[in-house]
Amino acid sequence: MPHAITLIPGDGTGPEITAATRRVLEATGVQFEWDVCQAGAEGLEKCGTVLPDEVIESIKRTKVALKGPITTPVGKGTRSANVTLRKKLDLYANLRPAKTYPGLRSRYENIDLIIVRENTEDLYVGIEFQRGTAGHDEILETIARTNGQHLDTSCALSIKVISAVATRRIVKFAFDYARANQRRKVTAVHKANIMRLSDGLFLSIAHEVAKEYPDIQYEDRIVDNMCMQLVQKPELYDVLVLPNLYGDIISDLSAGLIGGLGVAPGANIGSQYAVFEPVHGSAPKYAGQNKVNPMAMMFSGVLMLRHLGEREAGDRLERAVTMVIAEGRNVTYDLKLRPDDPSAVGTSRVADAVIEKLYSM
Repeated sequence: MPHAITLIPGDGTGPEITAATRRVLEATGVQFEWDVCQAGAEGLEKCGTVLPDEVIESIKRTKVALKGPITTPVGKGTRSANVTLRKKLDLYANLRPAKTYPGLRSRYENIDLIIVRENTEDLYVGIEFQRGTAGHDEILETIARTNGQHLDTSCALSIKVISAVATRRIVKFAFDYARANQRRKVTAVHKANIMRLSDGLFLSIAHEVAKEYPDIQYEDRIVDNMCMQLVQKPELYDVLVLPNLYGDIISDLSAGLIGGLGVAPGANIGSQYAVFEPVHGSAPKYAGQNKVNPMAMMFSGVLMLRHLGEREAGDRLERAVTMVIAEGRNVTYDLKLRPDDPSAVGTSRVADAVIEKLYSM
C-alpha cells in the first residue's frame, strides 16, 4: 500500500532538490502517493502567506510531509513558515543528525551526533515588544515594579518561555530516541548558570527525566562550553537535547563539523505529525541553475523512510548516497576540493548517480 505523503517543493532551490529527492525515494521501490502543495514565495504572492491553509490541511490528512526550503523575508514582519508549521502541528521535536562519511571535506572523522532541539517555545514563541508602543511601556513598568530593574526605554523586548511540560516531553523524546537507536548517552545543554529560572527549569526537569532511564548515560553542559567541546572533542558526545535557540545554533555548528549544511538532514516530529526537510535555506540566488547539493534533503528522505517503518529502504538509500560521496565524481561544487572545480555536477546528475547505486544493490 503506498504511503500518503504531503510534498512541499518550497521556493528558491527547493523545487530542484525536492524533484531530485522524490526520484531517489521512488527508486528505492517504496511506493508513495504524493500530495503536492505549494508554499513559500508563490503562496505569499497568491494568498498573502508563505504557508497557505491547504498545506496544513494536507499534512493533517497524510500525517507526514517532505518539505523543501522556504524563504522567510528578513525583518519584514513575515512569520517563518517553519515556525508556523511547528506551532500549528505541535511538531515539538526537531531532530538533526550530524554524521561524517568518507569523502566529505571535514577536519573530523567518525562524528555521529544527534541534536534534539525543543521546537515550540524559548525565544521562538515570538513574543516581542517594539520600543515606543503601549505594550512595551507597560512591560517596562511591570519589570521595574516587580524586579526593580529600570530598563532603557529605547530597548526592544523579547520574552523567553521555558515550560516544564515542553521540557519534559523533549527530554523524554531524546531518551526514547537514544534507547530505540542503541545510543549510549544523552547530554542536556543549557545556560542555567546565568538564566537560573528559565534554563534552570530546563535543567532540573532534564535531571528528573534522566532518572527514568538508568540504562542510558546522562550529563549536562553549559552551552558555551558545549560549543568548545564539540570543536575539540566531538567524539565524546552522542545525543544532545537543547532548548530551541541553543539547538538551532548547535545544529549548524555540528553541520560545520561534518562538511556543511549540504549534507545536514532534519525532521520535525510531534505526537501526530512529522515533517522532514533539509537544514539549509532556499538559496534563491541559485534557483533554476541545477547547481545545489540535494543530499541534505535525500538524507531527510532517509529519516522519513525510517519513520514510515521502511528501515531497510532507508538504510539502502543512505548507503547509496554515501557511496556517491565516497567516489567523489558525481557530486556538486560544495563537495569538491575547490568550488570552481569543472568536474562538479548538477543537482539532477547527483540524483542519477544515487539511483544507479540503488539499482546496483
